[in-house]
Amino acid sequence: MAKIHSASILPAAAMEKLLKKAGADRVSEDAKHKLREVLEEYAEVLGAKAVRLANHAGRKTVKASDVKEATK
Repeated sequence: MAKIHSASILPAAAMEKLLKKAGADRVSEDAKHKLREVLEEYAEVLGAKAVRLANHAGRKTVKASDVKEATK
């Protein structure tokens, strides 16, 4: 059985929608939970980079441009 984090932010239903949009006919519960885990981990890393960029620019507010730059 998949390891489910109680502190998850993204809903499993959204993971199913993303996988179906990518072409999946059916999506297992394990796949939904694994995608959520991977996306949340990536989002935390990306968010931390965006925060560092905003701080470096002397801002407390993270802007879309910080997030975009953090992906590079």
